[in-house]
Amino acid sequence: MNLTTEDFNYNLPKDLIAQHPLKKRENARMMVLNRDSQTIEHKHFFDIIDLLNPDDVLVLNDTKVFPARIIAKRESGGEVEVFLLNPCAKNNMWFCLMKRSKRVKEGEILNAGDDFKIKVIEKDVENAKEGELPKNLVELIFLGDDVYEILNKYGSIPLPPYISRETNEEDKNDYQTVFAKNTGSAAAPTAGLHFSREILEKIENKGVKIVYVTLNVGLGTFLPVKTEDFTKHKMHFESFIIPDETAEAINYAKGSVIAVGTTVLRALEATYKKHGKIVATSDETDIFIYPPYKIKSVNKLITNFHLPKSTLIMLVSAFAGKDFIFRAYREAVDKKYRFFSYGDCMFIS
Repeated sequence: MNLTTEDFNYNLPKDLIAQHPLKKRENARMMVLNRDSQTIEHKHFFDIIDLLNPDDVLVLNDTKVFPARIIAKRESGGEVEVFLLNPCAKNNMWFCLMKRSKRVKEGEILNAGDDFKIKVIEKDVENAKEGELPKNLVELIFLGDDVYEILNKYGSIPLPPYISRETNEEDKNDYQTVFAKNTGSAAAPTAGLHFSREILEKIENKGVKIVYVTLNVGLGTFLPVKTEDFTKHKMHFESFIIPDETAEAINYAKGSVIAVGTTVLRALEATYKKHGKIVATSDETDIFIYPPYKIKSVNKLITNFHLPKSTLIMLVSAFAGKDFIFRAYREAVDKKYRFFSYGDCMFIS
C-alpha cells in the first residue's frame, strides 16, 4: 500500500506538549521499544545504564546552540524578529528568517543594540540548493571581532514554535546538552538533553565507548511535510563533521552502535550510504529517510517524540516500522508522556 503524508499524522492533545524541562534531565520517562519482540516497556531515562552493554558505542551530537533570535527595531520604531540560521561565505553575512518583516526593504538597517546593527542585503533569497528554506541575507554590523560574543549579549535561544511561551534565562542552559561544544546550531539535538554528566560518567564506567559527531541543526527541522506525496518533499541541507575517533570506534565496534537522536542517525546514514562505511569527513546532507528504507549505520536509537507528519517521525518509522511506531505513539498519548523538545524519549533496540 502506498503511504501518504496523512498516514504519518496522529492526534496529540496540546497539554502533552512539554513547555518546560524537568528539573533533573534524567528523570524523563523513557519508552523502550524492542523491534525483535515488538514489545513496549515503560522506564525512566536513568534506566539507560541497564540497557547499554560493555563494548557498545554511543554516538552523541556535540553541536552547541547559539542565541540566534534577535529582536531588532526599524527606524520607524516597529520591531522585527530575526532568526540567524547560518553564515554565508562572506564575513559577517548570514542567512536568516525574519518575522514581522513585510515592510522591511533591502538596504534597510535594523537596530539590534547600542553596538549591533543588522543590514538587510537581500530579501527572500532563492537558494542555490533545492530543499533549503527561503531565507533573507543580512549583514551583521557590530563593534568587535566575535559574532557569537555579541549574540550572547543581545540574542536569545530560539525555542521551537510549539513551545508557546517567551524564552527565559534558564533556557540558555536547559536548551543545551551538557556536552555541547561546537557552536553553530539554531536548534538543540533534543535527544541529548536527557543526559546529565553523572549519567555519562556511569555509562563510561560500564565500558561503553562515547564518541561524537557535530551536526548543526537548523530551524527547518521543525517544518511539517506539506505535500500529499511526502517523497516529493525537499529536505533542508545540514552540515556535519565525523572525527577520526568516531569513525574508527563505529567501524570496529564489538557491541551495538547507538545513535543519540535523529541528527546523529542522519549524519551516519548519509556517510554510510555514500562510502559503504563510516569515514571521517566534513560533509553536508539532505538525506530523507522514510519507509521502507533500511537503516544500516546504527543498531539502536535514542530519540524524542516527534511532530505529526514530520520528516523525523518518518525516519523513526523507517527504523522501527511504521505500525510499531504508531502503536507506541498511541500508548504514549494514553499514558500521558510529555512530547517534543523538552519532553520524554524512546529507546529503540
